[in-house]
Amino acid sequence: MANTSTRTLRLLSLLQTHRYWPGGELADRLGVSIRTLRRDVDRLRELGYPVEAQRGVDGGYQLAAGAALPPLVIDDEEAVALAVGLQAAAESPVEGIAEASVRVLAKVAQVMPARLRRRVEALRAVTVPIGGGTPAGPGVDPDRLTAVALACRDTERLRFSYSAADGRGSRRHVEPHRLVCLHRRWYLVAYDLDRQDWRTFRLDRLSSPQGSGTRFGPRELPAEDAAAFVRAGLDGVPRPHRVQALVAAPAETVRAHVGRWGTVEEVDAGHCRLLMTADSLDWPAMALGSLGAEFRVTAPAELRVLVEEWGARFTRAAGAGAAG
Repeated sequence: MANTSTRTLRLLSLLQTHRYWPGGELADRLGVSIRTLRRDVDRLRELGYPVEAQRGVDGGYQLAAGAALPPLVIDDEEAVALAVGLQAAAESPVEGIAEASVRVLAKVAQVMPARLRRRVEALRAVTVPIGGGTPAGPGVDPDRLTAVALACRDTERLRFSYSAADGRGSRRHVEPHRLVCLHRRWYLVAYDLDRQDWRTFRLDRLSSPQGSGTRFGPRELPAEDAAAFVRAGLDGVPRPHRVQALVAAPAETVRAHVGRWGTVEEVDAGHCRLLMTADSLDWPAMALGSLGAEFRVTAPAELRVLVEEWGARFTRAAGAGAAG
C-alpha cells in the first residue's frame, strides 16, 4: 500500500479530475477502506482543500470552491498546456496579465522536468500566435524571461550580456527589481552595480542571464513603481505616434480600462483626456473603441482618418448583415 503522503496526493489528483466521486469507487481506486478514505479526506481539509462530503448509501466527495486557492496537482499533459498558455498570455495587452503570467511561468519552469521543457519548446516553435492591435515586440526566449523573473523573485544578483540601441555590447552586473511589459515589449528594471544607478534593460537585447548566487537587500526605486520608471525612460525616446483623445467618461473608468497603456487626465466629472504613445495606430483605435463611450480624437490626424475608415467599414458590415 502506498504511504500516506503519496496516497493523499493521489486522492487530490482524483478529486481534481471529476466533479463528483462516489465514496466506494474512490476508495477502490486508492485501494483503501472507506474509513481510511475518510481520514485522507480529513487530511486534505486540514491542508486547506475544501472537500465536500455527501452522506448516505450513494454518498461521495467533491472539491468545492474555497476562500483561498490551494495548491493544484497537474499531470504532464496539463503542465505542458499550462506552460504554452502562459507563454502566449505573456504577450497579452491586458493590464496585469502579462506580468502575472511570467510570475506563474517562472514557478512552473522551475520544477518542470527537461523532457516536458522540450515538449513545450517544440509546441511553441510550430505555433503561430494570434495577434491583434499593436504588433508584438521582438521575441524573448522563455528561458531567458523565466531566468530573469526568478532572479527578481529571489532577490539574487544577476549577470548578463547586453546590446545597446547602437549595437555596442557590454557585460552587466545588476540587482534585478521587476519585470515590466509595456508596449508589447519586456523590460527589466534593475540597479546597475557597475554604474551605481537604476537602469532599464530591454529583454530582447539581453542574453545569457546568470544568477550569481548572491542575495541583496531591497533598494528604494526613484519612481512610484517599476512601470512608471520604464515609462519615464521611454518618454525621452522618439516614438512614431502620440495619441490624444477626449473621452466622454470619468477619468477613473478610463484609467481602469487602459491601465499602464496610457495617461488619463481628468477634464471634469464626466470627461477626461487620454494620452498614449504607440508604434502602430491600430492599438489606440481598438482601445478607444472598446471604452464603450463617445470620444473625439484630437491628435494625430492619421488616427482620425483610421477611425473614420474603420467606422465606415463597420457601418457597411452592419448593413450587409441586416440585408442578409
